[in-house]
Amino acid sequence: MAKILKIYPDNPQENYMNEVIKTLQDGGLIIYPSDTVYALGCDIYNVKAMEKLARLKNTTLDKAQFSIICNNLSHLSEFTRPIETSTFRLLKSKIPGPFTFILEANKNLPLAYKGKKTVGIRVPDHPIPQLIVEKLGHPIASTSIKDDDEVIEYSTDPELIAEKYDHLVDIVIDSGYGDNVASTIVDLTSGEPEILREGKGIL
Repeated sequence: MAKILKIYPDNPQENYMNEVIKTLQDGGLIIYPSDTVYALGCDIYNVKAMEKLARLKNTTLDKAQFSIICNNLSHLSEFTRPIETSTFRLLKSKIPGPFTFILEANKNLPLAYKGKKTVGIRVPDHPIPQLIVEKLGHPIASTSIKDDDEVIEYSTDPELIAEKYDHLVDIVIDSGYGDNVASTIVDLTSGEPEILREGKGIL
């Protein structure tokens, strides 16, 4: 049964945050808020947790396209090939923000991402995911929570999300209603920005 933790962005309770970090370190799955929609996350270095995340999305790890959630641009060099100055300037002007940037991956990707030629990097403009990454000491893997409803694509109510994922995740962070517009996905692998999905972010 998922534990619901009410964590407020303006004053995140340290004991709750520590519980979230311990859960991630133990291979657990969390649902957390962002500057766009609520999302599922786990430790990128825990392969079993990543496999669980893939199963939740009805896919396999080799086919999954999970973003890497960072709290600043410093993680880019860890996971991506060197980028051009113009690309770096664009990233710097839009991060943190409601964007997922697709970049060429390097060979240092975590084991669960092995074989991927590209990787989606995201730095949400929201204190909770930023604090999670900071306290954990490295990024988390992430995927948006989509709704089965044909009218509303993304669930915004954390209580309804918690009901739906009650036996599938370990912790649901309730920070109030989320947005129902996902991040804008921008492919930067060719040098010229190409929008793959229009979302909340405006280039």
